[in-house]
Amino acid sequence: MEIKSTYIGTMIGLATVAFGLIAAGAWNQFIKDLIGIFLKPGSGIWAELVYAVLVTILAIVVVQGLAKLAEKEAQLTAKLPFAKRPPE
Repeated sequence: MEIKSTYIGTMIGLATVAFGLIAAGAWNQFIKDLIGIFLKPGSGIWAELVYAVLVTILAIVVVQGLAKLAEKEAQLTAKLPFAKRPPE
C-alpha cells in the first residue's frame, strides 16, 4: 500500500495544529493564573477586560516578531546563489 506524500503532509499539519492548540491552552491557563495573583478572585468583568487586553498585546508582539523573522529569512534566502528568482 502506497502512502501519498499529500496524506503525510496533511497528517503533519494536523499534528502541528493539535500540539499548537494544546500549547495555547497551557499558556492561556498560565496567563489567567498570573493575572489572578494581582487581581483578587471574583473581580468580574474588570479582570476579564485586563486579561483580554494583556492577551491581545501579547498576541500583537508575537505576530510582529514572527513577521520580522519571516522578513529576515526571506532576505537571507534571496541572497543565496541558488535561490529561486521570479521570472523577469
